[in-house]
Amino acid sequence: MTVHAAMTDASATAQAPLQDLMINVSPCGGRVLVTICGELDLCTEGALRSALREAVGRGTRGVDLDLTETTFCDCSGLNVLLAARRDALRTGKTLTVQAASRQVQRLLSATGTGSLFVCRRAPYPPSGTALPAAETQEDALSQEEELRTEVVQLRRAMQTRAVIDQALGVLMASFRLSSEDAWNVLVTVSQNTNIKLHRLAGQLVTTVQGVALADAVQAQVAAAVAALHAAANMPSEVPRPTEAGEGGGDGQ
Repeated sequence: MTVHAAMTDASATAQAPLQDLMINVSPCGGRVLVTICGELDLCTEGALRSALREAVGRGTRGVDLDLTETTFCDCSGLNVLLAARRDALRTGKTLTVQAASRQVQRLLSATGTGSLFVCRRAPYPPSGTALPAAETQEDALSQEEELRTEVVQLRRAMQTRAVIDQALGVLMASFRLSSEDAWNVLVTVSQNTNIKLHRLAGQLVTTVQGVALADAVQAQVAAAVAALHAAANMPSEVPRPTEAGEGGGDGQ
């Protein structure tokens, strides 16, 4: 499936392994409106980061986000939004959330980050007037906001990473895999079943409590593990025939 970043003067396409994500970027005066439709998670954070980086660069005054069609956002997506906000402030700009879906509103409320995406600064001067110095705008990012942002990032990352780490442990113990192989299995199954990484991890963790995986998921796990073992057992070089011939005979 694809991630589409639709812009007024160009379009770009990147690969997204799990679902479609559409990001529309359109200039609006000195600001840029970014409309995000779809899901923001570990699999689409790269596309989101690239789109927001370009939007911050193009907007002379800042970026406004329309998240009304954003159907899901986890800690990965939130961290990208927070990072983009910091980048905007450091260049004398702002990044605000103009509208958001109920799911995104709940996330912002639960993490206490909603206020970070509301512009409380004085209006920008009219077009053609010199913008405030970047240093002045950066000073406006208070130490309290900095600390709160970092706490939120750590809290959300810990919640998601904890279940993923537990799932890796289950795979490692069940199939005698290394941590790297367990991660590859988890990602492969997530892609092939179209199940989000953290949700698949949660399902794997519950197997320890006797909850069986769905047959389709079990089959994908078995296939991914078998593929790893097959790759590990492949010879590094094709054996060369002996001088006496491939069959080992006397060459006659």
